[in-house]
Amino acid sequence: MQLIADGLAAERSGEIVVADISFALDGGEALIVTGANGSGKSTLLRVVAGLLPPAAGSVRVEGANQGAGIAELSHYLGHKNALKPALTVTENLAFWRDFAGEPHLAIADALDMVGLSATAALPYGYLSTGQRRRIAIARLLVSYRPIWLLDEPTAGLDADSEAGFAELMGAHLDDGGIIVAATHQPLGLDGAAELKLEAAR
Repeated sequence: MQLIADGLAAERSGEIVVADISFALDGGEALIVTGANGSGKSTLLRVVAGLLPPAAGSVRVEGANQGAGIAELSHYLGHKNALKPALTVTENLAFWRDFAGEPHLAIADALDMVGLSATAALPYGYLSTGQRRRIAIARLLVSYRPIWLLDEPTAGLDADSEAGFAELMGAHLDDGGIIVAATHQPLGLDGAAELKLEAAR
């Protein structure tokens, strides 16, 4: 499987912020998108995820089963965690497991992987900022999708949690997954390609 972008451009508020972006990622490969605030990292990631239309160019997946598109093959983790405060941690993860399909790790195992087994029955809204982000990471584990699109994924995490997430990303790549991550911080992914965006002038 390959994730391919050809001449991709993205706009924000009617202005082009990213242009002429091309890359091809095979299974097991990662691309780290860096750049200053306002350089278009998040906008580009949303275009790759299919959440925004490209201003030019295209992005596609080749080699996927039954011609599935990016939406069906990707987990998107944005600035917001997309989890409901009033639901328990388990209820939130069960919703996303059922919504995304392709069940992968059991909820208890996913919580153990992010070091939050004790939070299973707690309302999500009771958790700290870092714990909420770790539960959002657990969301990536309860159903399998080969492409992870991550926007500042370590925001709110302490050093130990960052190291644990680096291990999870490494395991995903070892299993043949693909990662595109927009970040200001090193993610601990040895061998990842880097795409540095320049801020619009």
